[in-house]
Amino acid sequence: MRTWRFSPVSHPEQDLDEIATYELNFDPSTTGGKGWHHDRLRHTLAVEDPGDPEPGGPFEIACALVRDYEFSDRHIMSALFHSRAPLVGRDMLLEGRFVVLRFPMGVRVDAEVDETRERADGSSERVWGWSYRTLEHHLERGRLVYEVVKNLSTGKVEFVITGVSARAEIHNPVIALGFGVFGRFTQRRFYRVISHRLAERVRFVLEGGDRPVPDPVGPDDVVRAPSR
Repeated sequence: MRTWRFSPVSHPEQDLDEIATYELNFDPSTTGGKGWHHDRLRHTLAVEDPGDPEPGGPFEIACALVRDYEFSDRHIMSALFHSRAPLVGRDMLLEGRFVVLRFPMGVRVDAEVDETRERADGSSERVWGWSYRTLEHHLERGRLVYEVVKNLSTGKVEFVITGVSARAEIHNPVIALGFGVFGRFTQRRFYRVISHRLAERVRFVLEGGDRPVPDPVGPDDVVRAPSR
């Protein structure tokens, strides 16, 4: 697979078949070494009544949007995947955009989070989310976790992003230079943008709008998220 393009992915089903053969591009046991970035961002989405998540409330809406990658911004990153594939093990072809260039990058969902956690202050929080790891030919190496969290005492619903990442080996010297200059800035901007976008989409659904769902783009069940 080419590491960069001027045009969008034209045969997503073929590219998804290709990345299904890829392995991780890093050793998960080495992510504490030099050159690795550790990030954590929390963004408030809404407030429910204390207690278990409300049926059809902000927590449930946010979980559905996060599952479908409907929190992203197409101008920065979109995702292609098989909508009927199980969440854990799902291969995703991310398409990053920078100016006129597009960068196809494969990732694989490695875990689903679905639990109640005890906090240090004695309160509990309900958590749902998932994580992915990067595959061969990705510009970065690492793991990213997306979680929707509700504090059961206060009712506050948050979007929590936790990531560990490092630059991958990039053979094209021009792309390597560009990533060295703009990569970290773009990564941090992406975290901020998707947090605000998820809050906007949760609010839109709460106000009576239809929940966005990924757009069908290929044969069978291939979709692109976020939707237009």
